[in-house]
Amino acid sequence: MTVDVYLTPAELDEALRADARRGLTATPKWLSPTWLYDERGGDLFEQITRLPEYYPTRTERALLKAFSADIADTMRPELLVELGSGSSEKTRLLLDALAPYLHTYVPQDVSESALQGAVARLSADYPDLTVRGVVGDFTGSLSHLPDGGRRMIAFLGGTIGNLVPAERAEFLAELAATLDKGEWLLLGVGLVVDPEIVVPAYDDAAGVTAEFDRNVLHVLNHRLGANFEPDRFRHVALWDADNEWIEMRLEATAAMTVQIPGLDLEVSFDEGEQLRTEISAKFRLDGIARELTDAGFVVRHEWVDPDDRFALIGASRR
Repeated sequence: MTVDVYLTPAELDEALRADARRGLTATPKWLSPTWLYDERGGDLFEQITRLPEYYPTRTERALLKAFSADIADTMRPELLVELGSGSSEKTRLLLDALAPYLHTYVPQDVSESALQGAVARLSADYPDLTVRGVVGDFTGSLSHLPDGGRRMIAFLGGTIGNLVPAERAEFLAELAATLDKGEWLLLGVGLVVDPEIVVPAYDDAAGVTAEFDRNVLHVLNHRLGANFEPDRFRHVALWDADNEWIEMRLEATAAMTVQIPGLDLEVSFDEGEQLRTEISAKFRLDGIARELTDAGFVVRHEWVDPDDRFALIGASRR
């Protein structure tokens, strides 16, 4: 087993400082969803995936379970790269199906500790498979992805929806440029559904998503010495019908001023002022197909759940 580090803790801290300064001095204020996911945030998100309201993870897992054999027979990769792999638990369904073809699995994640653990477990469970982790941000890791056989890149979980359209176009074009002609992308996307279904998925009755959302303030307190009082912020989830995405925001319940020594910055909030922490765009199949085509892919397959809530898209490099 091998883990290659292309994003050191010092570089991650610098990225946090740059993002936090840019977002907290903007109008309106925002923070990147990247910073929701420290160890506590990762644990909270795992809890979210098991909530009755949160359908994306279980729906995607069901699709992988139903169609991994089809995916394997279609793509037949020798090397599988997974961007934003996390624990790689869902990926085991793919690894099992791809066993006749696959010699190397490359999980990529921003958390070195999480990746080390996942790589160790996978290496033990799949002794005939070379597992090589890559520590880095998925938008900046493409130049570090290994080759050595016909590749498939998996980008699952609907994470592509965290990027605004301009960011998606740039990322997908870079992704296409990384692959050789005929190599594959397996993309997981959430589909546009009724707001009465999608909003509760990001604002559950038990309040786990609210605590997850506020975790970004705990991260700023811990890593930048800020004095946010997270409980003074209310979690808000809104459906933006024009952009067809869900927004998570934190709303100040009172006027306050926050000190952030790590940025030498003071930030004021009005009562009711909102801080955007995440967007999660949902897609229509023809729309995401156009985006992939514009980036240099050809959409070959679409696997969709019976309720039209989630899709796995197989696209090859043109």
